[in-house]
Amino acid sequence: MKALDDLGIPGCFVVTKEFKEATESQSEGLGFEPAIVWVDHPIQNRTAIELEKLAADSVVSILSMIRL
Repeated sequence: MKALDDLGIPGCFVVTKEFKEATESQSEGLGFEPAIVWVDHPIQNRTAIELEKLAADSVVSILSMIRL
């Protein structure tokens, strides 16, 4: 992601809240503050309908982070 950011290509990570501490630690270690949209954990055992709702609930935040 940092390489894309350096090129001026907007992007963001979508990360479950379970990984917030690890993500912040890694970001600090890399000296890079990525744009992150936090979602509820877990992801893998959700139904298609639940995933669609999660995406719909997150899309405005995601688009606002990648707007040029």
